[in-house]
Amino acid sequence: MVRSLWTAATGMIAQQTNLDTIANNLANVNTQGYKTQVNEFKTLLYQTLQTKTNSAISTIFKQGNALASESDTAFMIDGKGFFALRGEDGNTYYTRNGNFQFTLAANGNMLASSDGLPVLDTNGQPIILNNTYVLSQLSITSDGQLCYPDAANKPQPIGITIGLYQFNNPNGLDRMADTMYAQSAASGQPINEATNPGVEKSKVIQGYIEGSNVQVVDEMVNMIVAQRAYELNSKAITASDEMLQQANNLRR
Repeated sequence: MVRSLWTAATGMIAQQTNLDTIANNLANVNTQGYKTQVNEFKTLLYQTLQTKTNSAISTIFKQGNALASESDTAFMIDGKGFFALRGEDGNTYYTRNGNFQFTLAANGNMLASSDGLPVLDTNGQPIILNNTYVLSQLSITSDGQLCYPDAANKPQPIGITIGLYQFNNPNGLDRMADTMYAQSAASGQPINEATNPGVEKSKVIQGYIEGSNVQVVDEMVNMIVAQRAYELNSKAITASDEMLQQANNLRR
Protein backbone atom coordinates (compact mmCIF):
# COMPACT_ATOMS: atom_id res chain seq x y z
CA MET A 1 0.00 0.00 0.00
CA VAL A 2 2.87 2.34 0.80
CA ARG A 3 4.29 1.51 -2.64
CA SER A 4 1.12 2.84 -4.24
CA LEU A 5 1.65 6.15 -2.46
CA TRP A 6 5.21 6.40 -3.77
CA THR A 7 4.12 5.39 -7.28
CA ALA A 8 1.43 8.06 -7.37
CA ALA A 9 3.79 10.67 -5.91
CA THR A 10 6.39 9.85 -8.58
CA GLY A 11 3.70 10.30 -11.22
CA MET A 12 2.77 13.72 -9.79
CA ILE A 13 6.41 14.82 -9.83
CA ALA A 14 6.76 13.67 -13.45
CA GLN A 15 3.65 15.58 -14.52
CA GLN A 16 4.84 18.68 -12.66
CA THR A 17 8.05 18.53 -14.70
CA ASN A 18 5.93 18.06 -17.81
CA LEU A 19 3.89 21.17 -16.98
CA ASP A 20 7.06 23.16 -16.35
CA THR A 21 8.37 22.12 -19.78
CA ILE A 22 5.12 23.09 -21.50
CA ALA A 23 5.07 26.44 -19.70
CA ASN A 24 8.64 27.12 -20.85
CA ASN A 25 7.65 26.33 -24.45
CA LEU A 26 4.70 28.72 -24.29
CA ALA A 27 6.88 31.42 -22.72
CA ASN A 28 9.28 31.16 -25.69
CA VAL A 29 6.70 31.06 -28.46
CA ASN A 30 8.11 34.35 -29.81
CA THR A 31 11.79 33.61 -29.11
CA GLN A 32 13.80 33.57 -32.34
CA GLY A 33 15.33 30.17 -33.09
CA TYR A 34 13.76 28.49 -30.06
CA LYS A 35 13.14 24.73 -30.34
CA THR A 36 10.28 22.93 -28.61
CA GLN A 37 11.15 20.77 -25.61
CA VAL A 38 9.31 17.53 -24.87
CA ASN A 39 9.15 15.62 -21.59
CA GLU A 40 9.46 11.88 -22.15
CA PHE A 41 10.15 8.70 -20.23
CA LYS A 42 13.41 7.26 -21.51
CA THR A 43 14.16 3.68 -22.38
CA LEU A 44 17.70 2.34 -22.05
CA LEU A 45 18.21 2.75 -25.81
CA TYR A 46 17.00 6.35 -25.68
CA GLN A 47 19.41 7.14 -22.86
CA THR A 48 22.22 5.73 -24.99
CA LEU A 49 21.28 8.01 -27.90
CA GLN A 50 21.05 11.04 -25.65
CA THR A 51 23.13 12.20 -22.73
CA LYS A 52 23.00 9.95 -19.69
CA THR A 53 20.92 12.03 -17.33
CA ASN A 54 17.89 11.63 -15.10
CA SER A 55 16.11 14.33 -17.10
CA ALA A 56 13.62 13.15 -19.70
CA ILE A 57 13.49 16.45 -21.60
CA SER A 58 14.42 16.31 -25.27
CA THR A 59 14.43 18.95 -28.00
CA ILE A 60 12.53 18.89 -31.28
CA PHE A 61 14.74 20.44 -33.99
CA LYS A 62 11.95 20.99 -36.47
CA GLN A 63 12.31 24.00 -38.78
CA GLY A 64 10.59 27.13 -37.46
CA ASN A 65 8.67 29.67 -39.49
CA ALA A 66 10.51 32.27 -41.58
CA LEU A 67 10.09 35.77 -40.10
CA ALA A 68 10.90 38.76 -42.29
CA SER A 69 13.36 41.28 -40.84
CA GLU A 70 14.52 44.71 -41.96
CA SER A 71 18.01 44.05 -40.61
CA ASP A 72 20.79 43.38 -43.15
CA THR A 73 22.42 41.03 -40.66
CA ALA A 74 19.36 38.86 -40.05
CA PHE A 75 20.14 35.37 -41.34
CA MET A 76 17.98 32.26 -41.38
CA ILE A 77 19.19 28.70 -41.92
CA ASP A 78 17.11 26.55 -44.24
CA GLY A 79 18.36 23.06 -43.44
CA LYS A 80 20.00 21.12 -40.62
CA GLY A 81 22.91 23.45 -39.95
CA PHE A 82 23.81 25.59 -36.93
CA PHE A 83 25.67 28.87 -36.64
CA ALA A 84 28.78 28.77 -34.45
CA LEU A 85 29.50 31.30 -31.68
CA ARG A 86 32.57 31.90 -29.54
CA GLY A 87 31.51 31.95 -25.89
CA GLU A 88 32.95 34.19 -23.19
CA ASP A 89 34.77 31.12 -21.85
CA GLY A 90 36.49 30.59 -25.21
CA ASN A 91 34.44 27.49 -26.11
CA THR A 92 32.37 27.12 -29.26
CA TYR A 93 28.59 27.01 -29.02
CA TYR A 94 25.90 26.54 -31.65
CA THR A 95 22.62 28.26 -32.38
CA ARG A 96 19.83 28.56 -34.95
CA ASN A 97 19.15 32.16 -33.96
CA GLY A 98 20.59 34.28 -36.77
CA ASN A 99 19.64 37.68 -35.36
CA PHE A 100 23.17 39.10 -35.73
CA GLN A 101 24.68 42.56 -35.72
CA PHE A 102 28.03 44.24 -36.30
CA THR A 103 29.83 45.51 -33.22
CA LEU A 104 33.05 47.47 -32.85
CA ALA A 105 36.18 45.36 -32.49
CA ALA A 106 39.84 46.18 -31.94
CA ASN A 107 40.63 46.16 -35.66
CA GLY A 108 37.28 46.69 -37.37
CA ASN A 109 33.68 45.55 -37.13
CA MET A 110 32.82 42.09 -35.81
CA LEU A 111 29.71 40.08 -36.65
CA ALA A 112 28.14 39.06 -33.33
CA SER A 113 25.00 37.55 -31.85
CA SER A 114 22.41 39.65 -30.02
CA ASP A 115 24.34 38.78 -26.81
CA GLY A 116 27.59 40.10 -28.26
CA LEU A 117 29.21 36.70 -28.91
CA PRO A 118 31.41 36.51 -32.04
CA VAL A 119 29.99 34.61 -35.02
CA LEU A 120 32.53 32.17 -36.45
CA ASP A 121 33.45 31.53 -40.08
CA THR A 122 34.14 28.19 -41.75
CA ASN A 123 37.65 28.20 -40.23
CA GLY A 124 36.34 28.66 -36.71
CA GLN A 125 37.51 32.29 -36.48
CA PRO A 126 35.49 35.42 -35.61
CA ILE A 127 34.21 37.36 -38.62
CA ILE A 128 35.87 40.80 -38.49
CA LEU A 129 35.77 43.33 -41.34
CA ASN A 130 38.04 46.36 -41.59
CA ASN A 131 36.63 49.86 -41.69
CA THR A 132 36.86 50.15 -45.48
CA TYR A 133 33.58 48.25 -45.89
CA VAL A 134 30.22 50.03 -45.85
CA LEU A 135 28.31 47.52 -43.77
CA SER A 136 24.92 48.35 -45.27
CA GLN A 137 26.20 47.25 -48.71
CA LEU A 138 27.17 43.76 -47.61
CA SER A 139 25.13 40.82 -48.86
CA ILE A 140 25.32 37.07 -48.45
CA THR A 141 24.95 34.12 -50.79
CA SER A 142 22.89 31.05 -50.04
CA ASP A 143 26.01 29.14 -49.01
CA GLY A 144 27.02 31.83 -46.49
CA GLN A 145 29.65 33.81 -48.45
CA LEU A 146 29.85 37.49 -47.59
CA CYS A 147 29.79 39.70 -50.68
CA TYR A 148 30.56 43.36 -51.39
CA PRO A 149 29.79 45.33 -54.59
CA ASP A 150 32.64 45.96 -57.03
CA ALA A 151 33.15 48.98 -59.29
CA ALA A 152 30.25 47.78 -61.45
CA ASN A 153 28.06 47.47 -58.35
CA LYS A 154 27.95 43.68 -58.65
CA PRO A 155 28.28 41.72 -55.38
CA GLN A 156 31.56 39.82 -55.22
CA PRO A 157 32.71 37.34 -52.50
CA ILE A 158 35.26 38.84 -50.12
CA GLY A 159 36.71 35.50 -49.00
CA ILE A 160 34.74 35.13 -45.76
CA THR A 161 32.03 32.51 -45.30
CA ILE A 162 29.76 32.14 -42.27
CA GLY A 163 30.32 28.74 -40.72
CA LEU A 164 27.51 26.19 -40.81
CA TYR A 165 27.78 23.01 -38.77
CA GLN A 166 25.70 19.85 -38.42
CA PHE A 167 25.55 17.02 -35.89
CA ASN A 168 24.80 13.34 -36.39
CA ASN A 169 22.57 13.44 -33.30
CA PRO A 170 21.42 17.01 -32.55
CA ASN A 171 19.15 15.66 -29.78
CA GLY A 172 22.33 14.89 -27.86
CA LEU A 173 23.40 18.56 -27.73
CA ASP A 174 23.64 20.13 -24.29
CA ARG A 175 21.23 23.03 -23.97
CA MET A 176 23.12 26.02 -22.54
CA ALA A 177 20.40 28.66 -23.02
CA ASP A 178 17.07 28.96 -24.79
CA THR A 179 18.71 29.04 -28.25
CA MET A 180 22.34 28.07 -27.61
CA TYR A 181 23.78 24.54 -27.48
CA ALA A 182 27.08 22.83 -26.80
CA GLN A 183 28.41 19.63 -28.31
CA SER A 184 28.55 16.50 -26.16
CA ALA A 185 29.65 12.90 -26.45
CA ALA A 186 26.08 12.02 -27.43
CA SER A 187 25.80 14.62 -30.19
CA GLY A 188 29.14 13.75 -31.76
CA GLN A 189 31.67 16.12 -33.28
CA PRO A 190 30.41 19.11 -35.32
CA ILE A 191 30.40 18.52 -39.07
CA ASN A 192 31.65 21.54 -40.99
CA GLU A 193 29.47 21.84 -44.10
CA ALA A 194 32.23 23.71 -45.95
CA THR A 195 34.77 20.88 -45.60
CA ASN A 196 32.46 17.85 -45.74
CA PRO A 197 31.00 17.45 -49.24
CA GLY A 198 29.04 14.37 -48.19
CA VAL A 199 26.50 16.24 -46.02
CA GLU A 200 23.34 17.90 -47.29
CA LYS A 201 24.10 21.62 -47.47
CA SER A 202 22.03 24.17 -45.61
CA LYS A 203 21.01 27.47 -47.16
CA VAL A 204 21.38 30.92 -45.60
CA ILE A 205 18.59 33.41 -46.28
CA GLN A 206 19.32 37.08 -45.66
CA GLY A 207 16.56 39.32 -44.32
CA TYR A 208 14.78 36.52 -42.46
CA ILE A 209 15.01 34.99 -39.00
CA GLU A 210 13.85 31.54 -37.98
CA GLY A 211 11.02 31.81 -35.50
CA SER A 212 10.13 29.46 -32.69
CA ASN A 213 8.75 26.07 -33.74
CA VAL A 214 6.37 25.96 -30.75
CA GLN A 215 2.80 25.10 -31.74
CA VAL A 216 0.53 26.84 -29.22
CA VAL A 217 -2.47 24.58 -29.86
CA ASP A 218 -0.40 21.43 -29.34
CA GLU A 219 1.09 22.83 -26.13
CA MET A 220 -2.36 23.70 -24.76
CA VAL A 221 -3.57 20.16 -25.49
CA ASN A 222 -0.46 18.74 -23.83
CA MET A 223 -1.10 20.94 -20.80
CA ILE A 224 -4.65 19.62 -20.43
CA VAL A 225 -3.41 16.02 -20.70
CA ALA A 226 -0.70 16.68 -18.09
CA GLN A 227 -3.22 18.29 -15.73
CA ARG A 228 -5.56 15.30 -16.02
CA ALA A 229 -2.69 12.89 -15.38
CA TYR A 230 -1.69 14.94 -12.32
CA GLU A 231 -5.26 14.76 -11.02
CA LEU A 232 -5.38 10.97 -11.52
CA ASN A 233 -2.19 10.51 -9.52
CA SER A 234 -3.58 12.79 -6.83
CA LYS A 235 -6.75 10.67 -6.64
CA ALA A 236 -4.61 7.53 -6.40
CA ILE A 237 -2.92 8.99 -3.32
CA THR A 238 -6.31 9.82 -1.82
CA ALA A 239 -7.60 6.30 -2.50
CA SER A 240 -4.46 4.73 -0.99
CA ASP A 241 -4.79 6.93 2.08
CA GLU A 242 -8.41 5.86 2.57
CA MET A 243 -7.48 2.19 2.24
CA LEU A 244 -4.66 2.60 4.75
CA GLN A 245 -7.06 4.31 7.12
CA GLN A 246 -9.56 1.45 6.82
CA ALA A 247 -6.82 -1.12 7.40
CA ASN A 248 -5.69 0.78 10.46
CA ASN A 249 -9.26 0.84 11.82
CA LEU A 250 -9.58 -2.96 11.36
CA ARG A 251 -6.59 -3.51 13.63
CA ARG A 252 -8.40 -1.66 16.40
